[in-house]
Amino acid sequence: MDESLEGWYSDPYGRHEARWMSDGIPTPLVRDGDVEGHDPAPDEPFNATPVRLGDDAQPDGGADLRRADDVERLDAYDPQKAARQAWDAYDQSDP
Repeated sequence: MDESLEGWYSDPYGRHEARWMSDGIPTPLVRDGDVEGHDPAPDEPFNATPVRLGDDAQPDGGADLRRADDVERLDAYDPQKAARQAWDAYDQSDP
């Protein structure tokens, strides 16, 4: 299998329109139109060569992910600041 395959590809088993590939391995995540679901990949060879689908299949290097230690980089929670922000939001809302 091609380990560079990552993202939505045509389903190599022909069961669905698309199947999510991760490191070249077909996952149970499938898509038909706008509907996503789960269908375990069969334990058999591909019926067709997977073809990358759409722009959303392009990996972005994890720029959209958050690290578990991101919270350490943020300012500590300040209840007075939070209360002020809540009052400011309330003042701007219509009755």
